[in-house]
Amino acid sequence: VQLQASGGGLVQAGGSLRLSCAASGRTFSSGAMGWFRQAPGKEREFVAAITWGGLTTRYADSVKGRSTISRDVKNTMYLQMNSLKPEDTAAYYCASRSTPGLVVTPEGYRYWGQGTQVTVSS
Repeated sequence: VQLQASGGGLVQAGGSLRLSCAASGRTFSSGAMGWFRQAPGKEREFVAAITWGGLTTRYADSVKGRSTISRDVKNTMYLQMNSLKPEDTAAYYCASRSTPGLVVTPEGYRYWGQGTQVTVSS
């Protein structure tokens, strides 16, 4: 499985960004996908996850109410982020797993995309 993340950038506080993650190769018909982020000097942390069918989602408290995770039939996952804050600044990574389950730890995901940088200015 290959994952390609995109959509990061520089935005002012209160602005919005939409991240995308395109999956290719051997994709699993039952696997969940997720977004994580990592700021300099900090551990990688869970942001959001979604089941293969897109019917069930899970969010970190830090982004709940401001972000929406989704995925389409072409194996692309999205993260719409609104009301961005400076503390949202980080490299954002998409990940996938071969089995169901909205796991919130990085260890639960086998496949990772490269990071896309999100920088929120105050």
